[in-house]
Amino acid sequence: MPKLGVNIDHVATLRQARGGLAPDPVLAARICEAAGCDSIVAHLREDRRHMQDRDLYILRKTVRTRLNMEMSIAREIVKIALDMGPDQATLVPEKRQELTTEGGLDCVKYSSQIAKAVDNLEGDGIIVSLFIDPDRRQIKVAREIGAGSIELHTGEYSNAGNGREKKAQLKKLIEAAKYASGIGLRVNAGHGLDYNNVRDVAGIEGIEELNIGHSIISRAVFVGLDKAVKEMLTLIR
Repeated sequence: MPKLGVNIDHVATLRQARGGLAPDPVLAARICEAAGCDSIVAHLREDRRHMQDRDLYILRKTVRTRLNMEMSIAREIVKIALDMGPDQATLVPEKRQELTTEGGLDCVKYSSQIAKAVDNLEGDGIIVSLFIDPDRRQIKVAREIGAGSIELHTGEYSNAGNGREKKAQLKKLIEAAKYASGIGLRVNAGHGLDYNNVRDVAGIEGIEELNIGHSIISRAVFVGLDKAVKEMLTLIR
C-alpha cells in the first residue's frame, strides 16, 4: 500500500492572507506526523506566495519523518535546497500566474536544465523526484536525466468530468506506473487527489507514495487536521 505525504502549503496560504504568524505550517507538520503520515511536503515557490524560506529551514530541523521540498529548477531555489538539505526534492514547473501547479515538468524540452539541477541535488545526497505527466516519452527522458523517482501528475484523472473519461485517465496512470517501474524508477503520484477519488489511484501497482495537500487541509477546516489525515490514511490503506 502506498505511503502518504501531506502537503502543508495551504496552511501557509491561510497565514499569508493576514500576514501574521497563524496558522503555523510547522505546527501543522507536527500534527500530520502524529496522525501517521509518512512525509511532509512543502513547496518553496519563487514568488513565495505561501511557504517562506524560514518555514523550510525550521521544518528541516523539526520534521521527524521525511521532508520533501517541492521546487522549481531556478538557480536561487536550487541553492536554497542545497543549503537546507531536504530528504527529497521534487522538481515541478512554475508559472507566476497559475493558482496551483499546472501540468507536469517537460523533461523533453528542458532536459539539459533539469539534468543540471538533478546532478547538483543528487551530488549533495538529496533524493530527486520529477513531477511529470503520465506520458511514456516524459518518463523515458526522466530516467535518462538521472532521476531515481518520478511523481505522476494525477490532475487529468482528478479533473475528469465523467466515468468514461476518468477510466481512461486511470488507465494512463496504470500504464505509466508499470512502464516507469519497469525501467527502474520509483513511482509516486499526486495532484488533485481527494477523499472521493483517491482509492483507485492508491490501488495502482507500483505507486509507492501519494502526495496530497489541498483536500486534506480543506477537510481539516471542518474536522481538524489530525482527523483529516487519519481519514485519508484509512482510504489509502
